[in-house]
Amino acid sequence: MLSKENPENRTLIVNHGGIPPLVQLLSYPDSRIQEHAVTALLNLSIDETNKKLISKEESIPAIIEILHNGNIDAKENSAAALFSLSMLDENKESIGSLNGIPPLIDLLRNGTIRGKKDAITALFNLCFSEQNVRLAIEAVIVAPLFQDGTPKNKECSVAVLHRLSTHNSNLMLAALQYGVYEHLVEIAESWTDRGQRKAKSILQLMSKTEQIP
Repeated sequence: MLSKENPENRTLIVNHGGIPPLVQLLSYPDSRIQEHAVTALLNLSIDETNKKLISKEESIPAIIEILHNGNIDAKENSAAALFSLSMLDENKESIGSLNGIPPLIDLLRNGTIRGKKDAITALFNLCFSEQNVRLAIEAVIVAPLFQDGTPKNKECSVAVLHRLSTHNSNLMLAALQYGVYEHLVEIAESWTDRGQRKAKSILQLMSKTEQIP
């Protein structure tokens, strides 16, 4: 709670050695303690310097383990923590290599509205890495992209699909098989400027690959 909203508290906690014991608690055999530990680290990671310190403590494997096996609140905050830590380029490929993408896709498929948002934003950030684009495709990301509820989440899904499809034209056919064409047309015609740009770009890519008229 101290780390939630007060930047000064975040600095004090870190300066007094708070990160290592919090990382240790990520592996404590109690789901509520794991949840509180990952949430505290998420809050601390808002500070850019703290992102590096948290990463140096080898926290990512334990956060991914909670994403696999924690309670739903812990999973959601683990996804948000991975998004925050993946702002550092060196962490993007580490998260992918440590099998962090499949549980994010599972949360996208089965989480709450908030969980889906946390998952899709983390996946968007991770897919700036070409390695992670391949891993996301292998983990069957396309199907759940447009089954995640809110307009904001769907708009973010368009951004993820855009990033994936620019790396892999074969993905277009899979996307069409999962019925995304109608969603893309709707977004291209009536949503925010950002969503419209991404949707129109994907439709153009589909047309160039002769997978739509």
